[in-house]
Amino acid sequence: MNHDSAGSCHGACCLKIQDLSVTFGTDAVLEHVNLHMHCGQIVALIGPNGAGKSTLIRAILGERAYTGQITFSPAGRGPEKLRIGYVPQSPGFDPGDAVSVLDLFGCCLRSRPAFLPAGKKFRARVLECLSRVHGEGLLDKRIGALSGGEVQRVLLALALEPMPHILILDEPLSGVDVEGMSLLMDMLDEIRKTYDLSILMTTHDFSMLEKYCDQVVLIQHQVLAQGSPREVLSSPAFDQVFHMGGGCR
Repeated sequence: MNHDSAGSCHGACCLKIQDLSVTFGTDAVLEHVNLHMHCGQIVALIGPNGAGKSTLIRAILGERAYTGQITFSPAGRGPEKLRIGYVPQSPGFDPGDAVSVLDLFGCCLRSRPAFLPAGKKFRARVLECLSRVHGEGLLDKRIGALSGGEVQRVLLALALEPMPHILILDEPLSGVDVEGMSLLMDMLDEIRKTYDLSILMTTHDFSMLEKYCDQVVLIQHQVLAQGSPREVLSSPAFDQVFHMGGGCR
């Protein structure tokens, strides 16, 4: 389900970031950021390194103090507490690590000690989580033996348990080959349509934006451009930041 980002909510659920600013001491990292997302949208945050993308994510996650407002409104109801699923940049796992995918889920989802074996019910629960990302075959594999794309599937399955209102991914395409990028973005597209949740992702790869994203937001301490992928990628601000300004890769 796609929604017109420029229009009103029309009873749909939405996330609103209004006049958000973040300062470190006397330095302004983000200034007067506004962002409006509807459920079912994929929104990409782009910008050079150090532009404030990660700071904005931490503010949404409640890990960074800010001024302004972040509100979530479910369809047909008033504001309620926002439930967020978060996928960090793919961590490096030791190739020799004996920890399995099932073990990782046990550490994250169970209150009992991780060294205790998983029962049939928990194993079935993890299989159900992995089925959301078509990753059932990864259940007993060692984390260190997974490819970059497979690691992203596992982290994504964890972020979707329990099902969030909004899914935030920090550089999900980093370390994934071209084929893996397409598979991952196809899966995110399927997830947002199936569960009607918002997806906010940061990326330095612009090749997938026009096919998959509803909105692109170019940030360099403030919002320089915002709109459809085509509008932002053809904007003077984009050209200045990434070509004339010697931005990033």
